[in-house]
Amino acid sequence: MTPKIEKFLARHRPETPCLLFDLDILADNYRRLSAALPGAEIYYAVKANPAAPVLHSLAGLGSKFDAASLVEIDRCLAAGADPADIAFGNTIKKQSDIAAAFALGVRLFSFDCAEELEKLAIAAPGVKVVCRIFVGNDGARWPLGAKFGCAADAACDLLISAQSLGLAAHGVAFHVGSQQTDLASWDLAIGQAAMIFTELRERGIELALLNIGGGIPVRYAEEVPGEAAVISAIEQSLSLHFGNRLPAIMAEPGRCLAATAGMVRSEVVLATVREPDRARWVYLDIGKFGGLAETIDEAIQYPLATGCDGGRLVPTVIAGPTCDGADVLYQNAGYKLPEELAAGDWVEFRRAGAYTASYASVGFNGFGPLKEYYL
Repeated sequence: MTPKIEKFLARHRPETPCLLFDLDILADNYRRLSAALPGAEIYYAVKANPAAPVLHSLAGLGSKFDAASLVEIDRCLAAGADPADIAFGNTIKKQSDIAAAFALGVRLFSFDCAEELEKLAIAAPGVKVVCRIFVGNDGARWPLGAKFGCAADAACDLLISAQSLGLAAHGVAFHVGSQQTDLASWDLAIGQAAMIFTELRERGIELALLNIGGGIPVRYAEEVPGEAAVISAIEQSLSLHFGNRLPAIMAEPGRCLAATAGMVRSEVVLATVREPDRARWVYLDIGKFGGLAETIDEAIQYPLATGCDGGRLVPTVIAGPTCDGADVLYQNAGYKLPEELAAGDWVEFRRAGAYTASYASVGFNGFGPLKEYYL
């Protein structure tokens, strides 16, 4: 809760559920991260929160952008971004979208397989391409699985192939998983990438860019390594594996810029005790389909605040409003809420400025998209 959000709530009493987002906190987060990573180019991961006020604010601060779709590219351009400052980072793209992005002036693209490389050669001749490698996501609260990235040894052949197809083999990318809590993950990934740089140098190609992705964790309900510790670990690994031949560094933060700037306010729809285990259930007017998708498997455990804080706390199952049995937010994480919490009271999900509104469904069960207020 920031003073700006608190004042807005008192004055306007917006209908719930809603996301309230303080743009000043976003700007503070960006400036802090930029200062902590002075040697890196910051490409905001648009998917974290693609709202126009967020993009416009970051563009004004000098941020670049990592876009995952043509729509995200259009949103960045509308916010004032230079197409030269936009990377098409998704490795899974329609050839028509590649061509459209190229026509708009985007010149940096990611890939992770020969088939995607062939589409790029046809639709975006001569562009800079970055090969994404698969790295382990152990320690990530929101892992990316095996959906993206090639094996490190395949990356060398793919980048050489890129050159033969008339593209510019520009660099290597990886992502250690969102909300990464294991500092060693970056060292392992940077080490793999450094070996690719060395092998390609020996084969006559000098790569220029290392994209270290995102993953810097945010403190929710659990303790995580602090931002300073993560950045220190990254810098030590870069020095260890690259020495004095450090390439240009690109980072794609999303969560660590947007999360702490926003909170979601919801309303209790029903509070009751259910059989057969006599557990207390609190149902809210927001659930997994309304913007809290990251509570799947109780992965992201948001700090909660209520209008009844200070009362006796009791173990509580927290669920959303839809008729889907999967729409249960927390059942095993050990949340306790005030015993007197009842229908009509409010519950806030703090640090919820990232991956909430962008995940909300358009109308499952007739519930509308999450309302958003940018202050």
